[in-house]
Amino acid sequence: MKILLLGSGGREHALAWKMAQSPACTALYIAPGNAGTAAHGTNVNIAVSDFEQIRAFCLEHQVDMLVPGSEEPLVKGVYDFFKADPALQHIPVIGPSAAGARLEGSKAFAKEFMLRHNIPTAAYREFSETSFDEGVAYLRQHTVPIVLKADGLAAGKGVVITSSHNEAVEEFKEMIRSAKFGDAGKKVVVEQFLTGIELSVFVLTDGKHYCILPTAKDYKRIGEGDTGLNTGGMGAVSPVPFAQGAFMQKVEDCIIRPTVEGLEKEGLEYQGFIFFGLINVEGDPYVIEYNCRMGDPETEVVIPRLQNDLLELFTAVQQQRLDQQTIHEDPRAAATVMLVSKGYPETYEKGKAITEVPAPTQEQLVFHAGTKAENGKVLTNGGRVLTVTSLASDLLSALTHSKQTAATIQFEGKYYRRDIGYEFVG
Repeated sequence: MKILLLGSGGREHALAWKMAQSPACTALYIAPGNAGTAAHGTNVNIAVSDFEQIRAFCLEHQVDMLVPGSEEPLVKGVYDFFKADPALQHIPVIGPSAAGARLEGSKAFAKEFMLRHNIPTAAYREFSETSFDEGVAYLRQHTVPIVLKADGLAAGKGVVITSSHNEAVEEFKEMIRSAKFGDAGKKVVVEQFLTGIELSVFVLTDGKHYCILPTAKDYKRIGEGDTGLNTGGMGAVSPVPFAQGAFMQKVEDCIIRPTVEGLEKEGLEYQGFIFFGLINVEGDPYVIEYNCRMGDPETEVVIPRLQNDLLELFTAVQQQRLDQQTIHEDPRAAATVMLVSKGYPETYEKGKAITEVPAPTQEQLVFHAGTKAENGKVLTNGGRVLTVTSLASDLLSALTHSKQTAATIQFEGKYYRRDIGYEFVG
């Protein structure tokens, strides 16, 4: 089987590493990939949303499956593009249609979907330029803290939690009138603040059935103690200690099943990953957000703990027989620590030489995120650069091992959080 994987981050490196292990994998192409993905397949210089180039490559190289790693091609309709083209429609796309991807592409759509299907989520209102004054009045009387979310895609950074009414109004104005998040913030969802511990739950669905993958928790803030700006994610742990038994039964009964059934009832084609961003509020799960793909850096702990053949699962998705699959999890805990460029998530420099990256072992993997290979060297090429994933019998040991390696790897301006997993090992 020849696979084309779209993306260039740590998530895609982890997926490439996993898919390359499958006996079914005869060729793996990654577009555009990074310095790490090149170890598992062939990097191809094609942008993830250049559908015409993707089409030409798939036909020339007789690709058997397309795996979009990130949300951008899915929200822009790569699934629909393939299904509508007689030359491509035989190639399965692991991901939803553009209509299904609105679960991530529009916060307002996701909220309305949850209301229609009685899925627990925070109370909310949505506003745009036409209802700007109404939005300001609403914010002025809202209890604090107040959560503001850009409706569209904002690279994981479109959520702001404000602690005062004035701050909320200023952020609201920045989003709608100053285009802080570009077109993504033309519509803003104002949400009730929920208090609890967040976690990520992932399923793979074939449109009728689903398999629940290992749970994870990521850490979005740049600073230790969950302070500072939101990032794409500074680290993750798996499994989540409280995500078991009665709690996970509630997640499945109240959230996962109604979501998959709701998609089918509404005729939304969906064959791929669903990411449930949840919060545990005194033992009850609520949905904070949906994503239409795997999370990053959660993929870097979930995929190493998944003992199944990933291509076998993808084939079952294509054939709508996921009900015949059983997920097998590595009993070990996994912890990943993200190494980022100085200045991230704001302005940062690229092109810094990376050294002292250890070879992979059974206990530790280093996944590349923002890297490129040039003249025999590996250089930084993004804000998030590398993620160090360790597996151990307990979470503390895994975290300790990852932090030790994070300290050893070198590049100018390196920064990482030393408190990933703090709620569970403190």
